[in-house]
Amino acid sequence: MVSIQSLSHAFEGRPVLRDIDLEVADGEILAVMGSSGGGKTTLLRCIAALITPTKGKIQVDGIDVHRETEKARRKMGMVFQSAALFDYMNVEENVMFGVKRWSEEPKETHDEVVRDAIHTVGLEGSEKLMPAELSGGMKKRVGIARALALKPKLVLFDEPTTGLDPVTTYTIDHLIVDVRDRLGISAILVSHDVSSVFRVANRIAFLEDGQLSFTGTADQFLDARVDAIRELVHKSQATEFLKQN
Repeated sequence: MVSIQSLSHAFEGRPVLRDIDLEVADGEILAVMGSSGGGKTTLLRCIAALITPTKGKIQVDGIDVHRETEKARRKMGMVFQSAALFDYMNVEENVMFGVKRWSEEPKETHDEVVRDAIHTVGLEGSEKLMPAELSGGMKKRVGIARALALKPKLVLFDEPTTGLDPVTTYTIDHLIVDVRDRLGISAILVSHDVSSVFRVANRIAFLEDGQLSFTGTADQFLDARVDAIRELVHKSQATEFLKQN
């Protein structure tokens, strides 16, 4: 579904990504982790064609993202860290926003598409609520519904559980996996939450100083001989211990 070849990017001459080679299979959930400033969000924005990389190639479903940007974007949905809802639109209008502008579905089916997306994330009955009336978890689900309404083959998640309590985090994690299982959608998510990543990801890619220092399963991640990964896992285990005690 996603092929990234020799991807590099620099801001004002400062390298942020260095020769990234990475692939994501159909129906796979890949989590991208790494140190602060390691290039995680930059990588996600390059895939979404929000940033043009300095060099390299990205393909989504066989389409070159930076040569055929609009065509590639129709294959993708993005869920932003803050959910990025329009404050002056209710839930239904927020989900409809992208459908009206970019959906290839016939106009007469738009209402049904939006209803299905809202149903998929479990927000039936909330259609007329405004963002100010929603909890943090509900806002995240509206953001996911808006992405799903475009019928993407790939969804990009930027820190999907940041700022959420443990119960809501688990709910969002379950939703991400459920969407993959039911709709066959691939996903790339950026996260710093080790427990959340272990619940949802088939594989983990770890970025350090703009370079991939690890790619593998959760079990391989735990055994990785990478100092930054060991430190992250240790901190996560200490945090879980404190929560349980």
